[in-house]
Amino acid sequence: MFPPFPQERAQKLCLSMIRQLEEGALVLQQVTQLSEERAGIGIMLGALICTDADGNEITLKTASGFSRALSPQFEDDAIYVPPVITPDQIERAIAANDDAIHALTARIDALAQQNSGAPADEAQKKSLIEERLTLTQESVAKVYALYSFHCADGSTRSLFDICAERCGGKYPPTGTGDCCAPKLLDYAFSHGLTPVSMCEVFYGRGTPHKKSGTVYPPCDDRCGIILPAMLGLDILYRDNDIIVVNKQSGILSVPGKTEKDCIVNRVRRLFPQCIEQPAVHRLDMETSGLLVLAFTKEAHRNLNKQFEAGTVQKEYVALVDGVLPAKKIPAHGTMELYFRVDLDNRPHQMWDEVHGKKAVTEWQIQDVETYYAPDGSRRKVTRVHFIPHTGRTHQLRLASADSHGFGVPIIGDTLYGHCEQGERLMLHAQYLSFTHPTTGERMEFRSKADF
Repeated sequence: MFPPFPQERAQKLCLSMIRQLEEGALVLQQVTQLSEERAGIGIMLGALICTDADGNEITLKTASGFSRALSPQFEDDAIYVPPVITPDQIERAIAANDDAIHALTARIDALAQQNSGAPADEAQKKSLIEERLTLTQESVAKVYALYSFHCADGSTRSLFDICAERCGGKYPPTGTGDCCAPKLLDYAFSHGLTPVSMCEVFYGRGTPHKKSGTVYPPCDDRCGIILPAMLGLDILYRDNDIIVVNKQSGILSVPGKTEKDCIVNRVRRLFPQCIEQPAVHRLDMETSGLLVLAFTKEAHRNLNKQFEAGTVQKEYVALVDGVLPAKKIPAHGTMELYFRVDLDNRPHQMWDEVHGKKAVTEWQIQDVETYYAPDGSRRKVTRVHFIPHTGRTHQLRLASADSHGFGVPIIGDTLYGHCEQGERLMLHAQYLSFTHPTTGERMEFRSKADF
């Protein structure tokens, strides 16, 4: 995943830790018994520079995992952050099933050594393996139940809650929550600190994928699950001028009349140096996908001009609640529709060929597929690729639902269709391209829909 905060200052601290380890001024203490497969393997070192409520800088340092801990051999103003869960807590969680699992393993090994091939022995071995798997899964669930993380908004979220949202409820990879980044941020958010710079550097014997002294971003398979939930933002790119995020369905892009939780306020909370109004475009609350925001007034002005000039390219994917080819709708085309706000039913838009604003939408039918609804029912739907050439309110939802367009709503559309319990609007901004407001480089971003 993309590093959520600037790395440069924290990187210097990480490299300083490596020098101190090599000189003996800093020691990696073995806290738990080291497994044979991990013996001699390197470790990630992490540093996070924060500010407190009074503007004072606080430095946090840590090492990945929970089997080794950094121990300074000198007076150090930094705070050395412990694991989110201690080894003792993990040992207590797995103790209940540990003896039974070892006993089952011994019986399984004994049957394997006999290698009789008799159906009764094979059936018994299979039964023992299934019994051991059940106990092992119980132990894993007890360990994961211990993990919870303090978030940027002041809340605390359990690992199970995060995985239900981001992994479909599946268990995350082993070690999730033990990397440097979630440890550092959990400590920072639990103490009301604001992150300024964060970095992780690998130290020790290298692997095919890691080299000692090299900076690596937070990992995709573990931190990619936890950090977006802790930060409240799925950050795809960030520099001193702009930030690109992958907005989840169900959150506003900008503050509403009564609802203040939105992408803009989440960005400003994490990056206090951000201008008051960083938004240059928006997605509907129910729509997910790519958003670019500006940190500076100059970047905001430049991006606004690009949107006004139509040089920003956007593409969407949607699941339309019907079979479009059966309605004789061409596989590819462009439509021009005219809509204005329905003054008696805001925020709905209504067809008005005289006073409405022109909305130009290109489409490409990708596939007809089976949709499995939350209630267990299934039906045929159409996956459509949309390219809006204008930026009108609800443009794609109307292109689909209105009788002047497809006449078939997007699944989960609360305004122009129907949304079942547990359903969301199946509309996702999957591609965004613009010119960087400072460097002049053409930037391209892609985000795969989760439907």
